[in-house]
Amino acid sequence: MDLRDATTSDIRQIRTVANESMKASYGHAIDEETIEEAVEGWYDDDTLSEWLTDDAVEFIVAVDDGDVVGFVQSYVSEGRETVGEIDWLHVIPDHRGEGIGSQLLKRAEQELTTRGVDRIEGSVLADNEAGADFYAEQGFERTDDRQIEIGEESFEEQTYTQRLDDEGERIITEERTLDDGRTVYIAYDDAVRGSSAPFYAVYMNPDRDERYGWICGEDQSFDIAMDTMDRIECNTCGNKRKAARWDAAYL
Repeated sequence: MDLRDATTSDIRQIRTVANESMKASYGHAIDEETIEEAVEGWYDDDTLSEWLTDDAVEFIVAVDDGDVVGFVQSYVSEGRETVGEIDWLHVIPDHRGEGIGSQLLKRAEQELTTRGVDRIEGSVLADNEAGADFYAEQGFERTDDRQIEIGEESFEEQTYTQRLDDEGERIITEERTLDDGRTVYIAYDDAVRGSSAPFYAVYMNPDRDERYGWICGEDQSFDIAMDTMDRIECNTCGNKRKAARWDAAYL
């Protein structure tokens, strides 16, 4: 499997991957006709041709035996901060579980970092729990929710953010000061699934050999209850750890 920049000759296969991936991830929440119409609008020949020739856009495809089996589409947004936006990451259903999504995300991060972005953001619809958990497991922090329109329906979209330091490196461990003055370290690459947002492991030192507890990704609360069965609940917002481990649909 190879990763490379997309070209106009990939347009038809890109559209096929997007269509099949959307149906696999969102078919339970969005009807097939709406998905097909949305994909046709987002990935028509003219729009894709514009993206593939836009210097602000990074469009990477994963190719297996000559066929496009996945892609990641991202761009640089300039404002008060320079943000690398991951617009879509799709892997065709038959090739999920092979690590393609992780490789595509890593490549996008590398390309965006070389452009001097301050942070990287990815978005996923709330109905795609595996996609949301994928970002959390990759060290992204859920930072925002909003409503978007697809067809004539409204859906919740969640934004996940990867923090970068002054050298453009990923911030995996964030230092935080508690109300009592103690310093703790949040490990964004050590997460478990919650009902509304992930829980991130918190340590007493940067070497991560002394555990403090958890922080809720929904409201940033350290007030977390945990029992002997490893059930976790945020006492502030009610976010709960789900019993089953997430389905790594993109990995």
